[in-house]
Amino acid sequence: MREENIERLRSYRDTPVSDLYYLVYEPLFRDLEECVAKYAKGKVLDIGCGNKPYESMFSGKISSYTGCDVVQSSENKVDVICEATSIPLGNENFDTIFSTQTIEHVADHQALVNEAFRLLKPGGYFILSGPMYWPLHEEPHDYFRFTKHGFRHILVKAGFSVEEIRSNGGKWLLLGQVILHTMPARLTRWKWMRRLHNRFFLRLNRKHPDESNTMNYVIVSKKPA
Repeated sequence: MREENIERLRSYRDTPVSDLYYLVYEPLFRDLEECVAKYAKGKVLDIGCGNKPYESMFSGKISSYTGCDVVQSSENKVDVICEATSIPLGNENFDTIFSTQTIEHVADHQALVNEAFRLLKPGGYFILSGPMYWPLHEEPHDYFRFTKHGFRHILVKAGFSVEEIRSNGGKWLLLGQVILHTMPARLTRWKWMRRLHNRFFLRLNRKHPDESNTMNYVIVSKKPA
């Protein structure tokens, strides 16, 4: 999150099927929910937290939730203002580290992963998400797109073991989102049209799953005990 983009997602629950970005949000939110339910524990650090839209996802599973970001958010939710590559907190201080759709905005992405490793307690989990496809955004701070093999490489390089990698939807959801990104805004302004479009591509994705091309990945890695 940068100063010019201080207005950010407030809650992941407030996304209707008519939303322009529903096709990316639906599989991303589902996979994040499942991974949080399975792995999150103890003290949590959210790197690139913005307005902490996912905090409620952790309810009842953890003891504390701390968020860091490069600027304060519109809802004043950021607890520690800092770069993701230099977080002024102690070694092995967290049980879970969570970072969504942030790594592509960090020029030294390996340093972010290394910081997560430093801050995690042994046996702790790093829940990370990032895009393989998305238009340029938050320019000029938009540096990378990642394949699942690229994510595995930088995590293993830092010392993590990779527990699972999830593709967030397949090629049909990707195609549906590309169409919405490509069409002129005047043709996508009607909610009824977006609702029909999104449901059609969700149905295609369920009938013909193919994750060889996807919009995002959610990756869970573990610091060795």
